[in-house]
Amino acid sequence: MPELPEVETIASGLWPMLAEQTIEQVTILNDSSVEGRREMLEKYVAGRKITHVHRRGKLLLMDLSIPERYANELPVPRSEYPLQLAFHLKMSGRLFVYPAETEPARHTRIIFDLSNGTRLFFDDMRKFGFCRALAPCDYLNWQFWQQLGPEPLTIETDDFVALFRSRRTRIKAALLDQKVIAGIGNIYADESLFRAGIRPDTPSNEISKKSLAVLHIKLKEVLKQAIRECGSSIRDYRDAHGDAGAFQNNFLVYGRSGQDCRVCGEPLTTEKVAGRTTVYCKTCQK
Repeated sequence: MPELPEVETIASGLWPMLAEQTIEQVTILNDSSVEGRREMLEKYVAGRKITHVHRRGKLLLMDLSIPERYANELPVPRSEYPLQLAFHLKMSGRLFVYPAETEPARHTRIIFDLSNGTRLFFDDMRKFGFCRALAPCDYLNWQFWQQLGPEPLTIETDDFVALFRSRRTRIKAALLDQKVIAGIGNIYADESLFRAGIRPDTPSNEISKKSLAVLHIKLKEVLKQAIRECGSSIRDYRDAHGDAGAFQNNFLVYGRSGQDCRVCGEPLTTEKVAGRTTVYCKTCQK
C-alpha cells in the first residue's frame, strides 16, 4: 500500500498536469470504487476547477473551486456541496493523466474528463481503493477522517514523544495505527525503527523520552529521503508519470529477511508484529 512518501510523490507529480483544469465529466465504471454519496461525485464535481493537489496521511486530495455561476446560490446546501476529492489508493490504486480520447483500460474504475482534453483515470486492479467527494458535512461525519492522527513531518518532537509515551502498545503497532500518527506503513516503520536503534516489539511507554525523540528525527529523515527518491516500488506502485520509485534500493531492513545486517553483519530477525512481517536486527536494535 502506498505510504506517505508515495502519495506525496504522486500528488506533486499530478499537480502540474491538473493545475486549474476544470473537470468536465465524471464517469463511474465501478460502484465499489466510490465511497460516500455517489450523487455528489456524479452530479456536483463536473464543472469544478482543480485548485490544488496535496496529501493528508495516505489520502490524496484534490481541492475544488466553486463555479462562478454558483457563487451566490448552490444547487444543494453549502454543507453538502463537495469541496475536495479524496482518493485512497490502498493496494493497487493509480492515478494517471492520459491524452484525449484514450479508452479506459481493463482496471479503470473512474474517469475524469478535463477541460484541456486530457483524461484522468483512477485505475485499481484489486478494487480496494476508492474516491470520495468531500463536502463540509463529510469532514464531521466521516469517521476515518475524524480519527486521522497528526502528520509525522509537522508534529513537534515534544508532542511526538508525549503521544507515544502514553501508549502501552508495541512501538511498531503504534506507528502503524493511523489514529495515532498518519501516513506510516510497514516499510517506513521498519526503516525508521532500525535507524533509531529501537526493537519494533518494545512497548511504547517503556521507551525513554530521549529514544522517542531520536525516533521522530529518524522517521522524518527516512520519509524525506523517500520523498526525494520518489517513494518505494515493491510491486504495484508507480508515480504520476508511471515511473518506479528508488528508495527500495536503500532498504536497511524491510524486505531483507534472512540477509545480513548492513551495519553489524549479523543475520536479521523476522517476526510478526502487529500482524505484519517485521524485519529487524537484534544487535543494532536493543
